[in-house]
Amino acid sequence: MAFEEKNILNRLYIVAGCMFLFALAISIKLMNIQFVDGEKYRELAKENTTKNFVIPANRGNVYADDGSLLATSVPKYDIRFDAVTVSSEDFNENVKPLSEGLSKMFGKPVAYYLDMFRKARADKNRYQLVVKNLGYSNYIKVKNLPLFNKGPYKGGIIVEQRTVREHPIGQIAQRTVGDEAFDRPGYYAVGLEGAFNDLLTGKEGHRLKQKIAQGQWKPVYDENEIEPQDGYDIVSTINVNIQDIAHHALLKQLEYYEAEHGSVIVMEVATGEIKAVSNLGRTSDGTYYEKLNYAIGESHEPGSTFKVMAFMAALEDKVIDTSSVIDTGNGVKVFYGRKIYDSHRGGFGKISAARALEVSSNIGLATIINDNYSKNPNKFIDRLKSWHLNEKTGVAIKGEGTPMIPQPGDKKWSRNALPSMAYGYNLRLTPLQTLTFYNAIANHGVMVKPRFIKEVRAWNEKVTAYDTKIINPKICSDETLKQVREILKNTVKRGTGKSLYSPDFSMAGKTGTAQTEYWMPDWKSNRRYISSFAGFFPAENPKYSCIVIIHKPSTKKGFYGADVSGPVFKRIAQKIFTDSQIIDSVEGVEKTDPAIEKDFEQYYAKLQQPAKTVPNVTGMAGMDAVSLLENLGLRVQVVGNGTVSSQSIKSGENLKKGQLITLNLS
Repeated sequence: MAFEEKNILNRLYIVAGCMFLFALAISIKLMNIQFVDGEKYRELAKENTTKNFVIPANRGNVYADDGSLLATSVPKYDIRFDAVTVSSEDFNENVKPLSEGLSKMFGKPVAYYLDMFRKARADKNRYQLVVKNLGYSNYIKVKNLPLFNKGPYKGGIIVEQRTVREHPIGQIAQRTVGDEAFDRPGYYAVGLEGAFNDLLTGKEGHRLKQKIAQGQWKPVYDENEIEPQDGYDIVSTINVNIQDIAHHALLKQLEYYEAEHGSVIVMEVATGEIKAVSNLGRTSDGTYYEKLNYAIGESHEPGSTFKVMAFMAALEDKVIDTSSVIDTGNGVKVFYGRKIYDSHRGGFGKISAARALEVSSNIGLATIINDNYSKNPNKFIDRLKSWHLNEKTGVAIKGEGTPMIPQPGDKKWSRNALPSMAYGYNLRLTPLQTLTFYNAIANHGVMVKPRFIKEVRAWNEKVTAYDTKIINPKICSDETLKQVREILKNTVKRGTGKSLYSPDFSMAGKTGTAQTEYWMPDWKSNRRYISSFAGFFPAENPKYSCIVIIHKPSTKKGFYGADVSGPVFKRIAQKIFTDSQIIDSVEGVEKTDPAIEKDFEQYYAKLQQPAKTVPNVTGMAGMDAVSLLENLGLRVQVVGNGTVSSQSIKSGENLKKGQLITLNLS
């Protein structure tokens, strides 16, 4: 008995000791939580009951030069239906008028909506999609329909709002303006949207909220912890009217020639402001849309538009003048074992250097450059580099193509490189880089940097203005400029662009026709070309420069620059001319000629004398004859339409007021 009692006491001591150790461990842990890890657990508790909610900033707008919207953010609404939260009484009473209202708004049958709501009710669907992408006004109308007007709990309406980017002028200039990446919502990489994304985006805000129930949060403070800052607005240089003209002129030509793709740029000469950029590529079904920014990103062999640069280099280096005689032979000439051809059958023979450029003679330009630079090709290359033709223009829009001007020592250099470059091969430029040079010719030799932005604004207040930047203050002498501008005018009047000439308005420029993919084995059976035209207008006092590039037109319909790209240039120039004509003042309109004044006085005195005989009205317009005879007091009867072929009373007979005269018109 005593042994058993002692054994029980030992067990009690062990249990008491364990309890003591357990209590001691808890005390130590509590002290550790309170004093060592206390801050950590307090933060954890706070995180589970409070949360920072992001308040998105409004993205800035992109405007045209006149304030028209090119891109803006608008709210869109998706409406869904919680079929469980609505009572049976409310559902049965309102489901039909709700369906009727939706049918009236969106055109689907009433039965469609009735079946949808009843099926959602039967399936206990708490997230049934009703309609997507509503604008604000339609969202308000839907929200006020029967049942939905009872709110989210009684009416079951679920509203999901999101912000989308829209282009009010549609797909015109969409690639230049830029768009949201389809696979990365909220990400902008192309166009003005991508170039100025940091300015347009703004800064998101934050508001601290506390959890009060499952899925429900309320603000901890009356104000946001961090207020959102809306993005800045961008005012671009794009002119909506000129952009529309360029887009449709290019589209019409691409469709007719079934071309692969094309681009147009219109630049304001004095400022370098880009007034229009159109980039259209063909889809598999033959339609065209803003596919890629070819105007800025696509570098290619420019062909004959580069002949102007080569010719100017020779003029400026004084190795030729415009009257230098160039022997182009019979249209074929061999340079270092390779034949160069002219498009004119039989060749041009001996012609002046100026004429060689006007008629776009490949042999003429190759001869000029090879004869004068073959012993020192770097002299020619250095002249091109002084014009920055080997450099990007540095425009803000991402993805500018890299130019390529080879020089001795490069892999692409050979003895044939120099004559090839003379007529636009063996080098690469983008349309924008080519136009920048032509714009300098129009701008009295001042090469300005192309720009797409006029200013940055915040709340309609100017934040930053973008001024004209000069790349090269004078690309060549005034004499060279004068000569080249005259040749470019004559190219349109009597050269390769003569089909584009119009006496009603003046333009100057250079056609271009370049073979492309000629290195591919199927080229001879399937010839591909790049057609181009670069120039400026009006020719005498240029306001705009323009380049048109069309890739791979159907050779069955034509491929020469004057036929394919030139008409687009002309259409743009004509339309801009029509919208803003240049008005010349005429001096001395108030002065009178004494001889004319004397004749008028004699004529006027004769008119004052009363008529005594019937006049001859044969050959006069019917309306004029009737007016004249009635004013003399005769009654006039007219037979037919047109001019008077005969009159019933012969001219010279005595005039009797009230007498009837019949006029036969034909």
